[in-house]
Amino acid sequence: MKSIRSMIIPAVVSVIAAFLFSSPVYAGPVYRIVIPLVRGEEARAELPGGRIFPLGKVTGLPTATRWPGYTASKWAAPGTVAASAVNAVHLTLSVEKDAGRTMSILPLHTVAPAAGEKAFISLDVPAGTGFFGGWAPPVGTRVLVRKADGLLVPLEVSGLPSPGDELIFDVEEEERPYIIDVENRPGGRVLGWYQAGPKVLARVIRPVRGVGRFGGTEFQGRGRIRANHSGVIDVSTAGRGVTGGFQILPFLHSKSKEMGGAWQLTQWLIIASETERALPGTAPLFLGNLVPGSQMSDVLWDIWSTYGRKPLVLCRLDGGPWEKLPEEGGKQDFALERVTHLRIYSPFTGEPQKQ
Repeated sequence: MKSIRSMIIPAVVSVIAAFLFSSPVYAGPVYRIVIPLVRGEEARAELPGGRIFPLGKVTGLPTATRWPGYTASKWAAPGTVAASAVNAVHLTLSVEKDAGRTMSILPLHTVAPAAGEKAFISLDVPAGTGFFGGWAPPVGTRVLVRKADGLLVPLEVSGLPSPGDELIFDVEEEERPYIIDVENRPGGRVLGWYQAGPKVLARVIRPVRGVGRFGGTEFQGRGRIRANHSGVIDVSTAGRGVTGGFQILPFLHSKSKEMGGAWQLTQWLIIASETERALPGTAPLFLGNLVPGSQMSDVLWDIWSTYGRKPLVLCRLDGGPWEKLPEEGGKQDFALERVTHLRIYSPFTGEPQKQ
């Protein structure tokens, strides 16, 4: 028999989402993140009202950029966040010869293969927390560089920042669906639920059936977003400390050399646009929405931001009621075979119906 908790949690989240259906869309930056490129100095989040939250000390600085970067980095706009994950935040500085030039920010004691060997800033915080958790900037967040004289320069103009500079992230909440529903079957709809009603965002080309050993999922809880970038949504299916999850890919990325195995294996859900516009790098699936979310000791500025900025992924098994994802780790080709629907709750920070 299901526990009362397992039945209550989805219901509570659905009630909150229902309130959000008619809540106003926030306009303007919600908070700013400042990362000083000085060893030993504190990265911080700043609220418009002046409150400051520490995000960890800088322990390492980049001496190079990475080119070519991972495939999907070319679908991010120059000077923006290209990936937001529990184990890395990647930035695209420029796109050259159809490949992104990247720089990364990593938590301490974490491996992120997409980061260049000398092309990253490190912060002394655990993976999945702070800048890599509840405070993570969504894909598409524009990055500025504040020089020693106070001048603000776009990252794509600055290139590799110099020691003593500061990276500035103004995090915004753009219009997004409060829920994204996926019908896990060929031809199934990917529906976004907006204030004005539902909208078909994409169609399923190949459903997901299994889970795999995706790096970084060991730093995230079950049913949470491990990573979002301009070409993937990575979802954890196991508890923190265990590797296991699946990925949602746009069709264009599934045909890249990097993702060639996606069509032979069961761990990828492949979707395609219904329009002529390709999905990579577009909202709300691969831009401006999903983040890893708060976990462990993450505390934001109030209860709504702390728990609202914690995207949840639920499922339906054999068309039944919404429930948590099956807890499965490692590589299991048919662990999600009974999953007929997936539901992703978008993060939010504002109190529903606040006047």
